[in-house]
Amino acid sequence: MLIKSKKSWEMKESEATSEPVFLNRRALVKAIAAGAALGPGLTLGPKSLIAREIGAQFPAVKNPRYRIDRNVTPEKLVTSYNNFYEFGSHKEIASAAQALKIRPWRVIIDGLVNKEIELGVDDLFKKFQFEERLYRFRCVEAWSMVLPWTGFPLADLVKLAQPKTQAKFLIMQTFKNPEMARGQRQFWYPWPYQEALTLDEATNELAFIATGVFGKSIPKQMGAPLRLVVPWKYGFKSIKSIVRFTFTKKRPKTFWESVQPREYGFWANVNPAVDHPRWSQATERPLGGSGRIKTLLYNGYSSEVAGLYSNLKGEDLFK
Repeated sequence: MLIKSKKSWEMKESEATSEPVFLNRRALVKAIAAGAALGPGLTLGPKSLIAREIGAQFPAVKNPRYRIDRNVTPEKLVTSYNNFYEFGSHKEIASAAQALKIRPWRVIIDGLVNKEIELGVDDLFKKFQFEERLYRFRCVEAWSMVLPWTGFPLADLVKLAQPKTQAKFLIMQTFKNPEMARGQRQFWYPWPYQEALTLDEATNELAFIATGVFGKSIPKQMGAPLRLVVPWKYGFKSIKSIVRFTFTKKRPKTFWESVQPREYGFWANVNPAVDHPRWSQATERPLGGSGRIKTLLYNGYSSEVAGLYSNLKGEDLFK
């Protein structure tokens, strides 16, 4: 007898689509039909369902499967306390990051794929259905947040890319422009920033490409116009401002793994029982909170991701 265990976020099928969402979708179909009847060049107004649902990301439908038993971190803190080494090694880089030019922005999908793709980021976005998800975020520096991200599953991009059977890893790279990003003038770092996942990780239901936060476009200091979000891993894995997705057979060296392999490895899964060489990972400091809380294995997402690593032996999964 096959017994299926529920994920931590699962609900009954009858609860999956709320009545308002269902009615909005029905209204969208009617709006599209009405738009066709009005004729080319005529619209239903700037606040119509067509304007919201076609060619626009916001507001995105909230996915009720992803719920957190903690308060959302205040937006002001989230957007003013950031790591973005391309613009400096301090946390207050929001002002410096405004130098980031996000249009035009080209995205390349290449490597072991059936057909290489290069297109503008807005054309890329039109290929996906956007949604909002509430995720925990845990930095390797032992601070944390809870964020409402807008974007689409990374698995959808993998599907679009049509990787070949030999592909085992997905490499992601950010831009390289030291004239624009002064931090990239620090020649001792291996620019451009590079991160990678296994294809099993990249197609896990939690892996997400974020294009917005708090119901609006993601700000430059947080990785505009698109960044990775993998909530069961330490934050440095969630690469910002991506310009290239490359599918490969060989496991690559990631940015911080190249800089300091003793402290930052390929896997970087959250584990309170495995300390960083210079501090404990048993607890974390929520931004905006008063005190510390216990850190959870895989940042609270064990039921969704622990199976990815059950057959790996001899790998340092938690740094």
